Amino acid sequence: MAPCHLLLQIRTAPRMKKFAKILLACLCLLLASVAALLGYSEWTVSDARHYTYDDVDAVPYNRVALVLGTSKYLIGGSPNHYFKYRIKAAAELYNNGKVDYILVSGDNATVQYNEPRQMRRALIQAGIPASAIYSDYAGFRTLDSIVRAKEVFGQARFTVVSQAFHNERAIFIARHFGIEAVGFNALDPSAYQGIKTRVREVFARLMGLLDLYVLDKGPKFLGEPIVIGGPIPCQPLSTIGASQPCLPIPSVAPVQKPLDKATSAATATSAATATSAATATSAATATAP
Repeated sequence: MAPCHLLLQIRTAPRMKKFAKILLACLCLLLASVAALLGYSEWTVSDARHYTYDDVDAVPYNRVALVLGTSKYLIGGSPNHYFKYRIKAAAELYNNGKVDYILVSGDNATVQYNEPRQMRRALIQAGIPASAIYSDYAGFRTLDSIVRAKEVFGQARFTVVSQAFHNERAIFIARHFGIEAVGFNALDPSAYQGIKTRVREVFARLMGLLDLYVLDKGPKFLGEPIVIGGPIPCQPLSTIGASQPCLPIPSVAPVQKPLDKATSAATATSAATATSAATATSAATATAP
């Protein structure tokens, strides 16, 4: 309040003093409004913590785990512990039978930057079968990853894997879109390493509310449906169109349609007639001199 007090003490013309008071009041009102919105968004989104779990044994079974993307390395080249702990948590879910498949979703705006590919490789190195991992290359934001998991990959319920603060926002978004999501909380980096991310998360929650209730935003891209559990399709290495090699698609034997009653009866009659004729011929041959 000291700068405000000094501002009011400036000896100016009465009109300038009045203008300064109005400006100061508007500034204080703006700051109070922003603080109230941040507090409301924090309180609203944090309520989703009731759907998150720290203990893998307590996590309910879901067919698919959705791992939210982040870079493997920080800007300076040092390892990103957010990435490391999310991979570890996803592998823990799979190895404990809590999920059958893992969907890695992240940013792939260029060929050089590919979060899903990094996560897929890390999961394979952790012992997860490649056939159990699916990639979403258009998870530019948390909202994109959540909505695409439903609209593109056909999952109306799944387990989100990220840090606790991120899971809360992801589940809040999922529940808004009618998705029955729960979260498995990966370990958090130390307070020093994560302070910038935590500060950014405060404003991300506010933007999340604006996206859902004011701007009515959806994902940047959707696309053709991809069946989790089916053949892994050719997908771009980046959203600008470069392709990755396709995994071999397993051959599927054609399914024989069941015969109706009339066809079954006719088939049985034909088989019986053929058998009788063959038997009669054999008997005649045997009794011939």
